[in-house]
Amino acid sequence: MILADLHNHTLAAHGRDTVAAMYEAAMGSHLEWYGLSEHSPLPPGYACPLYTGDLTVTFPAYVDAVLALKESAPSDGPRVLLGMELDWLPVNLPWMREILGRYPFDYVIGGLHYVNDAAVGSPRSWGEGLALPQRFARYDAYYEEMARLAASGLVDVVAHPDFIKVCCYDDFQAWLKQPGSLDRIAGALTAMRDSDTAMEVSSAGLRKPFHEPYPGPAIMEIAADLGLTISFGSDAHAVSETVSHFEELARYARSYGFKSNRISVGREKILLEF
Repeated sequence: MILADLHNHTLAAHGRDTVAAMYEAAMGSHLEWYGLSEHSPLPPGYACPLYTGDLTVTFPAYVDAVLALKESAPSDGPRVLLGMELDWLPVNLPWMREILGRYPFDYVIGGLHYVNDAAVGSPRSWGEGLALPQRFARYDAYYEEMARLAASGLVDVVAHPDFIKVCCYDDFQAWLKQPGSLDRIAGALTAMRDSDTAMEVSSAGLRKPFHEPYPGPAIMEIAADLGLTISFGSDAHAVSETVSHFEELARYARSYGFKSNRISVGREKILLEF
């Protein structure tokens, strides 16, 4: 049984529910640890069309709400953890470091949502004008950047390691069969291992039409061979998505030989059996 969910969002960015409502939903689950991990504010010049809130304003309020919840949460409920999903923007390393030092995070998830300024989770970035060779080149660049993210030492977990498939699943599966693709992925996962950064196994993909966790089987096999540490997340953006498909996710991870997952409390690592 999975006892910790580290990846949850609120209405501060593009979620649909408050910190309190998300936690109340977790109260009805089997969780012992509940992490909230709102998106980091973006630096000047960057914008996400999905965000409905101004994170320069809503993120500090989110932190205050989580810290207050830490103090007020009932003793028989999940323990609250303050997290953040850091949007990895390598040209803005000082910005990222400043955000990390501003708040008392228990853990930080690294999210790779942009490749060469293209928002890989937006259908607009994958229009018909983007030919297959260009798509394949973007997948290559994605894993090269993921290796740098993992090696940075800034994050505790790398989020949804094949999130880039979300808008172009079939093309991504075709890329996986190309010579060198799995080696490129292995390079990113090796960087996670060498930096002692956990790989997220996420149920968010099970809520998509392709119904496949992040990451898919090919990447799970590489992760198992490398002996990676994993963390679990639902990437919930609403109370209805809280711990969604976690029983299926646990079976999936166990099928590749994983028996424990990692959380961080005050950036200190703790292993949990599942």
